[in-house]
Amino acid sequence: MNQQKPLLAITMGDAAGSGAELITKAMIEPEARDICRPVVIGDAAAMRVALKITGTPGEIRGIRTLDEAKFEKGILDVIDLKNLDLTKLKYATISAMTGKAAFEYIAMAIDLALAKEVDAMVTSAINKESLNMGGYHYDGHTEILADKCKVTDVCMMLTSPKLRISHATTHVSLRKATEIITTKRIATVIRLTDSATRQMGVASPSIAVAGLNPHAGEHGLFGDQEEKIISPAIKQTSEEGINVTGPYPPDSVFYRASQGQFDANVAMYHDQGHIAIKMLGILDGVNVTLGLPIIRTSVDHGTNFGKAGKGTADPKSLVEAIKLAVLMSHNRK
Repeated sequence: MNQQKPLLAITMGDAAGSGAELITKAMIEPEARDICRPVVIGDAAAMRVALKITGTPGEIRGIRTLDEAKFEKGILDVIDLKNLDLTKLKYATISAMTGKAAFEYIAMAIDLALAKEVDAMVTSAINKESLNMGGYHYDGHTEILADKCKVTDVCMMLTSPKLRISHATTHVSLRKATEIITTKRIATVIRLTDSATRQMGVASPSIAVAGLNPHAGEHGLFGDQEEKIISPAIKQTSEEGINVTGPYPPDSVFYRASQGQFDANVAMYHDQGHIAIKMLGILDGVNVTLGLPIIRTSVDHGTNFGKAGKGTADPKSLVEAIKLAVLMSHNRK
């Protein structure tokens, strides 16, 4: 695999959203198509409809196995699972059919990546409600990936041109997040962040850890998690040779990183990190799952239900996810 452009499995996502349309648009962008060998995991008929909706030049070739892919210019190979009834497909609508189909695309991509038949997987957005209606009770991609890859120490990192932010917790309430944030968990996320940032091309990354409370607790005045939980994790990983510092006040540390003072951050909870990334431009963001034995990148937006079937959704985030998957594939040790 390493002798050629990286081979990427790109999942179609929830068919009621804009995933298929975004793929057709992204694959005519030279900065994405010219750097990889893409194979879509999805439904070929749905991809052909998306091609017509977007008016994108080219052709969809339905294939059964990866070996049939030819990677010809102007032709997008789609491993066709034929798991959608297009007469029942309604855009911008949750359904068991699209949720089940989306899971099957993800599962196949994971299997191909684990078998080292592809270099990385890039995922389009799914709808969590449809996923659960389809019989798969996961909170999202991260939990599916961890389960299928049989790992427990995983975390989400969001990247943009100016920031890389890993999250100690994600899809839980703030109350639950404060229970999950332990010294062990934060140390794990710091290690994963250091490893991933190196794989993104930074030889010796500097990592800044955000506090949980206002002003990073103000020495216990606004909370003691910084002194009792976060600081010990920073000390422990620093002694392991990782260039990590903090905890810093959350209201300024991400700005400092965006100005080049740090190569990566660790956020304590979902919105703390997500708001910082998305304020800089939601379409510039890429979601990366750390701690897996495979490379997985994803768009940093939802299913775009509001633009589904209209051909107006912007493929920039998907293009960036493809570029990052290629970079990480090249830098994999």
